[in-house]
Amino acid sequence: MRKTYEVDGMTCGGCANTLRNALTAEIPTATVVVDLDGAKVTVEPADDAAVQRAVEVAGFNYRGVVEA
Repeated sequence: MRKTYEVDGMTCGGCANTLRNALTAEIPTATVVVDLDGAKVTVEPADDAAVQRAVEVAGFNYRGVVEA
């Protein structure tokens, strides 16, 4: 299942890469699409707890699911 999450604190392409790397480390099989301008990330397959953990470890603010 694919889900989109709101993530605060991303300000540049480096932030997007940091988040992408953290998510793929946490969920190795995931496809991750970061929307820097929209402050969102889409993950498939999604695991809410793993996504929240990866976002916080990467230093960003997890705001929750915005699309499922």
